[in-house]
Amino acid sequence: MSLELHFHPLSSFCHKVLIAFYENGTPFEPVVVDLGDADSRAAFETLWPIRRFPVLRDRATGRTIPESSIIIEYLDRHHPGPVRFIPHDGELALGARHWDRVFDLYVNVPMQKIVTDRLRPEGSNDPHGVVQARDLLETALGIIDARMADRTWATGEAFGMADCAAAPALFYANKVSPLAKAHPNAARYLDRLMERPSFTRVLAEAQPYFALFPQAEERETAG
Repeated sequence: MSLELHFHPLSSFCHKVLIAFYENGTPFEPVVVDLGDADSRAAFETLWPIRRFPVLRDRATGRTIPESSIIIEYLDRHHPGPVRFIPHDGELALGARHWDRVFDLYVNVPMQKIVTDRLRPEGSNDPHGVVQARDLLETALGIIDARMADRTWATGEAFGMADCAAAPALFYANKVSPLAKAHPNAARYLDRLMERPSFTRVLAEAQPYFALFPQAEERETAG
């Protein structure tokens, strides 16, 4: 087995890549990274000094591929399966990459800002940064809600890379800011994503780690 995925089961960006693996049944060796363990951290830092997961190692070619979107494109090109994550058509491919970025940068990133602020030691929180993150997240969710009013998947009728990005981003965003009332189309889209066997499997594997996810404290006491 040449593909080795370094990841953490609770990470939303890792979920994105795992969905792609499971959609096509692509075989890989999972390597769980524990940054709190000195040996695991050191081994991962040797592989990728940035210390951000997921990272794919292809032992057959000697290549190390970081970044979730690049990993999925690598799989699409070198280990293709029945699900095509990046369409062959150039315009559709641009759309897939565009919405992949929307979910990563404007849903996932602000969601993580809100969540990680809950983990900061007392007195070191960033309330202004959290307000900015919530504003960006709500703006993005409004755009996505309008987009998904008449679509099954993010870029049309075919499941692709943008949907791999959307599933964990919306799943965690729904915990931070419940979707159903203000963004019903996005909520229904999340329901469809959660029915995909690939994402069902990802969430089942993450279940033992969900206790580590910090719960909201009265909406950060700011209302």
